[in-house]
Amino acid sequence: MKKLLTAVLLSALVAVPLAGCDKLAAKPNFQNTDVTGLDYARAFNLTDYNGKPRTLADFKGKVVVLFFGYTQCPDVCPTTLAEMAAAMKELGAQSDQVQVLFVTLDPERDTPDLLKNYVPQFDKRFLGLYGTPDQIAKTAKEFKVFYTKVPGSSPDQYSIDHTAGSYVFDKDGKLRLFVRHGQGPGPLVHDIRQLLG
Repeated sequence: MKKLLTAVLLSALVAVPLAGCDKLAAKPNFQNTDVTGLDYARAFNLTDYNGKPRTLADFKGKVVVLFFGYTQCPDVCPTTLAEMAAAMKELGAQSDQVQVLFVTLDPERDTPDLLKNYVPQFDKRFLGLYGTPDQIAKTAKEFKVFYTKVPGSSPDQYSIDHTAGSYVFDKDGKLRLFVRHGQGPGPLVHDIRQLLG
């Protein structure tokens, strides 16, 4: 009887710590596309509109939301930035732990001054990044972002067709999510809150 009681007590002691393990290893329930572990969108070397060289490592400790676009974009880019601004408002105090980055795909026209005037209109904490055409091409390739110039009525009146999604990195700088365009701020807020813990 004593041996049976000891065996029961030992199995109870082992079961107690294991009972909470499933919560520790629980996978986040993201509303956007979970791309955790995919081997791309690892890094960039660009410059912000203040002339400061920037890499992903500069924002370690924050959730980073990164979007590629251009300032003369008529619809997708301003809509995306407006949704991100709405998400920041909804996050409240937690928004201080989030950095939104806008990478121009139009380095010929998007000067640092233009980016500085355009990007913070949506939220003063948002940063615009630029580089040489080669740097932008290299970064877009690393992030699997498609873009192509579409001729307009004159050589300087072109538009740019481009991938319309955003990338989200966790506080350790690891790629976690791809956010499809046009979902509104709700799913982004939900997922950022999960990444912030």
